[in-house]
Amino acid sequence: MVETIRIHGFPHAYELSEPTDSPIVLVFVHGWLLSRTYWQPVVEQLSPQFQCLSYDLRGFGESQPKGAASQAVSVPEKAIALMYPQEVATGLRSPASLHSSQVSVEPTTVLPTAESRAYSPTAYAQDLNALLHSLNITRAWLVGHSLGGAIALWAADQAPETILGVICVNSGGGIYIKEEFEKFRAAGQQIVKFRPRWLASMPLLGLALTRMNVTQTLTRSWGKQRLLDLLTAQPEAAIGALLDSTTESEVHLLPQVVARLHQPVHFIAGVNDTIMEPKYVNHLASFHPSFECCGSNVTQIADCGHLAMLEQPEAIANEIRRILAMHQL
Repeated sequence: MVETIRIHGFPHAYELSEPTDSPIVLVFVHGWLLSRTYWQPVVEQLSPQFQCLSYDLRGFGESQPKGAASQAVSVPEKAIALMYPQEVATGLRSPASLHSSQVSVEPTTVLPTAESRAYSPTAYAQDLNALLHSLNITRAWLVGHSLGGAIALWAADQAPETILGVICVNSGGGIYIKEEFEKFRAAGQQIVKFRPRWLASMPLLGLALTRMNVTQTLTRSWGKQRLLDLLTAQPEAAIGALLDSTTESEVHLLPQVVARLHQPVHFIAGVNDTIMEPKYVNHLASFHPSFECCGSNVTQIADCGHLAMLEQPEAIANEIRRILAMHQL
């Protein structure tokens, strides 16, 4: 069942499975323009063995003030082409439900106090550690996807007494290529700015999202979920998280965080991931001591793109079990 708790004055939706005999809690952190829902196939496999917590990042999914979903805007056809150029070019499409026990909350919010920007991985890590404290979780392993991996690493850095280890899925980086990052930031902002709500009524768009950034075509229900999360993400959070996590200084800080972590850190890469290629996953992983002294801390999953937890949920669940068993958990 979905519950809601206020963290730093902001409503956070979360799901916490029943306790098990294991002393740890697995905490799942989603990526940009996604939600906790994408971890469900993995959680279903692991929850009999481990208590599992999944939640929506501030401003995404259901972690929003009441009525704060993205507003519809008028948008020309070329905006659709900007959002999904490959699908338009190949003719896949033309340019032409949430449920929870969320309580009512006031729309006024207070963002967390931090030296960093409000939507940086550091700030989201503060949200996460406050959530764990509020739920009395004192022994956790974090599993973060894409941007969620960076948030998990920062959270482990902030709370080493609580975070026992980190598993990053489709998450790497540490190399700043100015031209590529500028293109990525520009494209991301276009996606967020041009999101008319009537896109939800375009069935071919949901179909396009079952094929985007993945090797294994997703079911139509996941295409609809991706579209829903794209359309309802809070604009300030969507753009803020994109920009604050991709500055040159932020990109260069992440390897330093990995290098100073004393907890185990493991990385799972999709062999066919074009968003976070395995070479970038290996680069970030190489900064952790276990990369050299204990054998590689990177596992590559075959036939897998950028949404490993949907494309290969059984393989991801098995790898998480293997990592935890390695640490006698």
